[in-house]
Amino acid sequence: MSILDKPETPNSKLTTNNWFVSWFDTPYYHILYKDRNYREAQVFMDNLTHYLNLPEKAKVLDLACGKGRHSIYLNQLGFDVLGADLSENSIAEASKNANDTLHFEVHDMREKFEDKFDAIFNLFTSFGYFENDNDDLRTLIAIKESLTDYGFAVIDFMNVHQVIANLVPEEIKTVDGIDFHIKRYVADNHIIKEIAFEDQNEKYHFTEKVKALTLEDFQKMMDDAGIYLLDTFGDYKLKKFHKNTSERLIMIFK
Repeated sequence: MSILDKPETPNSKLTTNNWFVSWFDTPYYHILYKDRNYREAQVFMDNLTHYLNLPEKAKVLDLACGKGRHSIYLNQLGFDVLGADLSENSIAEASKNANDTLHFEVHDMREKFEDKFDAIFNLFTSFGYFENDNDDLRTLIAIKESLTDYGFAVIDFMNVHQVIANLVPEEIKTVDGIDFHIKRYVADNHIIKEIAFEDQNEKYHFTEKVKALTLEDFQKMMDDAGIYLLDTFGDYKLKKFHKNTSERLIMIFK
């Protein structure tokens, strides 16, 4: 997928054809998002695992795990966890926390796993990155084929209706002395965020580009993948999904 992710100056080191590879693998991604509410995320994990009634020591896959913060928490809840991500740097960092029941590996989510899992979690809008729609379908099929017969999968995605209605076109966010100039807009059925900043006399420019997938879009893909959508929720407390007001689109399927 070819996306405008090139730095603004020719001497910058960060170039690639996949925006999510270049951006997620830089330290700046983690700097910009360091203030995410991880306590809220832990409450979500508590609610989710309770709702799914996962057995003790269930095998759980955290798909697109980043640096593994949520994999670590799921492991602390007593589950046998594998965290997988395409970012080699993130997996190297996450692996520092590995133990007998917590492992990490570099993995492309479009490919199924050899192992089967009791639960697969794809959290915090870690879907819809690929340029080709077939890759999204491949990902869903890979998730389905990596579940045990009694396993459940969860995709936690943004609610695009609510996001678009409340889009902040421009802002400057200062973190660790770096001014991140952020622009947001919708184009070609994608929600796009352009991020420009300067650090150590070097200019950078990255673009996050995520498909504006609605519940109806997911339902169609799931039908094509032979997946059964069991339930939907609208926030991390697992309240009912409302198209125009819910913060999240959380889908439970198998």
